[in-house]
Amino acid sequence: MRRREFITLLGGGATAWPLAARAQRRTMPVVGVLSPAGPEADANRMNAIRQGLKDTGYVDGENVTIEYRSAENQLDRLPAVAADLVGRQVDVIVTVATPASQAAKAKVREIRALLQKGRQG
Repeated sequence: MRRREFITLLGGGATAWPLAARAQRRTMPVVGVLSPAGPEADANRMNAIRQGLKDTGYVDGENVTIEYRSAENQLDRLPAVAADLVGRQVDVIVTVATPASQAAKAKVREIRALLQKGRQG
């Protein structure tokens, strides 16, 4: 996936980064979308994400899966929602706002620390 082109299409408000490599690859990549808002507020953003993926050759349900998660305007829920996406081992997380980005980054750091600790011990 040409992430740079995809991220450019989403604009400056979105952040994406790859998660830890998996021993087994899925047949279809999974894009996690993390938002502090709800589905109604994110309808245009999700359309833009789907269009950006389509422009780079990825169609939701055909050769990529999109996992959307929302905190439903409850910012204190973001860490748990981010943990859900990380636990599903998505290939990339796209965030649509700074609080979502911070929550996702914190969960990724936490998992990386646990993985490193496991390798050392």
